Amino acid sequence: MSRTATVERVTGETAVTVSLNLDGSGQTQVATGIGFFDHMLILLGKHGLFDLVIEAKGDLFVDGHHTVEDTGIVLGQALAKTLGDKSGIKRYGTSYVPMDEALAIVSLDISGRPYLVFDAVLPSERVGQFDSELAEEFFRALSIHAGLTLHVRLLSGKNTHHIIEAMFKALGRALNEATRQDDRIKGVMSTKGML
Repeated sequence: MSRTATVERVTGETAVTVSLNLDGSGQTQVATGIGFFDHMLILLGKHGLFDLVIEAKGDLFVDGHHTVEDTGIVLGQALAKTLGDKSGIKRYGTSYVPMDEALAIVSLDISGRPYLVFDAVLPSERVGQFDSELAEEFFRALSIHAGLTLHVRLLSGKNTHHIIEAMFKALGRALNEATRQDDRIKGVMSTKGML
C-alpha cells in the first residue's frame, strides 16, 4: 500500500501544498520564502527518510507566522492521510540529537490525541529571517493536525540555530521510527483496537 499524500490549503493569508511519501529516501524540495525554515524542513525530510515537497506562499510582508503555522497544519494533515488507520505502525518514536553544544530530544506518540510539550528557551529572537518563537508554533500545528502527542525538549544549548536544527532533526528521526511498519503488529498498536 502506498503511503503517500498531497494536501493543499489556500486561505486569504497563505497557499501551501505538501506532498509526502513516508517510504522515501529523504529527497526534499522546499520553498517557503523563509530560508532558515526551508533548511529545517529539508533536514526533517532527510533525517526522517521521507520524500517531501513543500511549496508555501504567504503574507511574508506581515511576518512569517502564517506561513510557518500553515505549513505545519498541511504537513500534519498529509502525515495523517499517509497513515490511514495506522495499522501496523510502531506508533512511538524517540530521538536524541546533538548539534555541537545543543542536545535536543523529541519523543512522540501517533495517538490521535494532539498534545504539545515544548520545553526550551531559545536564546536569540531570530535566526536569519525566521522568528525563533515560530518553531514552537510549527510543532503545535503539526501535533494538532497529525494527531501527535509530541514532546520537544532542550537538554543543553546556547546557539539558537543549533538548538532548532537539533529539534527538527530529532523530529524527523522520531517520526521515522514511529511510522515504520512491523509485520508482528496486527491492526493497531493499542489494546483499544483503534488510534
